[in-house]
Amino acid sequence: MEKRTVRDVDVAGRRVLVRVDFNVPLDPRGRVADDRRIRESLPTLRDLLERGAAVVVMSHLGRPGGRVVEALRMAPVGERLAQLLGRPVHVLRDCVGPEVEAVVARLQPGEVALLENLRFHPGEEANDPEFARALARLGDLYVNDAFGTAHRAHASTVGVAAHLPAVAGLLMEKEIRYLSRLLEGPDHPFVAILGGKKVSDKIGVLRNLLTRVDAVLVGGGMAYTFLRAQGYGVGRSVVEEDKLDLARDLLDLARQRGVEFVLPEDVVAAERPTPDAPRRTVLAAEIPDGWMGLDIGPRTARRFAEVIEGARLVVWNGPMGVFEVEPFAAGTRAVAEAVARCPGTTVVGGGDTAAAVEQLGLLDRFDHVSTGGGASLEFLEGKELPGIRVLQDR
Repeated sequence: MEKRTVRDVDVAGRRVLVRVDFNVPLDPRGRVADDRRIRESLPTLRDLLERGAAVVVMSHLGRPGGRVVEALRMAPVGERLAQLLGRPVHVLRDCVGPEVEAVVARLQPGEVALLENLRFHPGEEANDPEFARALARLGDLYVNDAFGTAHRAHASTVGVAAHLPAVAGLLMEKEIRYLSRLLEGPDHPFVAILGGKKVSDKIGVLRNLLTRVDAVLVGGGMAYTFLRAQGYGVGRSVVEEDKLDLARDLLDLARQRGVEFVLPEDVVAAERPTPDAPRRTVLAAEIPDGWMGLDIGPRTARRFAEVIEGARLVVWNGPMGVFEVEPFAAGTRAVAEAVARCPGTTVVGGGDTAAAVEQLGLLDRFDHVSTGGGASLEFLEGKELPGIRVLQDR
């Protein structure tokens, strides 16, 4: 998949409208608590500014539902962006309208403006044509660098591209390049590690990857649905009862394709997912009644590590247990360290997995950590993302 990028266009003296994903967490005082998504956008913004563009940045923040929510204004994000860029950022109080157009028209090359929260307007999520036209009036060129929202057909991700030349930013280019490597002629051995709570969240990904990978390692809550589908008792562990037949179908598909499908041999079980709950390591098939599996056990972690360390390509999406609670974080930590040691190419999905590796201080040990949760999953399912489809082909 080859899309034109900011490198392919002359931006000197032009106003460039850039869609970024600044949907960052704020702390109780209203300040940016985690600026990773802002930092990921810096290469694109600096490239445009250094080449003489005036840059108009737009993003959503939270879920205000089409109305103004004071706690979700972009001002704290603009403050952090200015610090990281080392230059002033004009933070506007709206994202469309005559006043916004007047400020943007006065921008000089090398200056930056940040629009107010796009989702304060219902036209954003509705992909309203008039709202998209109003946004498009703010630029001469459109750049989408927001992979995390590329699976949404909104005005700022799809609608604007009908009115302006549309190219990918450097982060979008990087996401497409690494995720495409997993689907188009991947290196072998290719190992997929899937975790998280539900099988239903990963059905499409599993079906698509089972045609490409050599091994699938399954942990997290979703593992217990597969274990139950094989006839094991799993106590009070999370099980999607309506997905048991599907789990059997996926196991059959893996056998037919010759894919090694590795489920937990042992788990850390407890009465409840709290730090003080009684817990012990048991065989996956011997979880006591009334207890629940909350992490993979040490034997499983060693088995997973053996498979991972022999891979030339690894994709990991979903933690191995309730990693937010320390007694149940060891499995996710062991897998993260194994992936970090892997000599092959390593790609980590977004969302909880990215949060886990950042919490473990391993973020820089992987070749690519995606900024998109839902977007990366849909990409791995083989879906064409609307925010990518509208960008110009190379």
